[in-house]
Amino acid sequence: MIILAVLGSGGHTTQILKLVDLLGDRFEYRYVVGIGDALSPSKITREGKVYFVHRARDHGDGAFITALKVMRLFLESLFVIVSAKPDVVLSAGPGLAVPISILAKIFGKKVIFVESWSRVYSASAAGRILYRFADLFFVQWPELKRVYPRAIYAGRLL
Repeated sequence: MIILAVLGSGGHTTQILKLVDLLGDRFEYRYVVGIGDALSPSKITREGKVYFVHRARDHGDGAFITALKVMRLFLESLFVIVSAKPDVVLSAGPGLAVPISILAKIFGKKVIFVESWSRVYSASAAGRILYRFADLFFVQWPELKRVYPRAIYAGRLL
């Protein structure tokens, strides 16, 4: 089974790589990283091909520029899904996970989303979107079950 792990930057990467380490050698891994994020690939401990995609937006982008960047990200995500051939997409909330997860569902793949540990009382933008169709949706704080009633509380990764 191939797991495509979406790495954001900072905490998103730390959480997903912790989960990958917990899952162990039973799976093959592929990784998605935002272009310009040099730190996340250096933290990968389980071997796997790394795919780089553009981020959906940068701070200060207007609506039109963001829309163009999202379209580009969808095209890059399509390439990743076709190339990596994952069975599962696993993410902890970076925005670039949304297009990849939507395309994964269209291609009949499973989507597992872990709401970031930094979200205690409110939903992230990615979480609000992916809650609707993720096959498994985890929260790391029991308080967040009020926001996501169908989510699974399984404790914190960190």
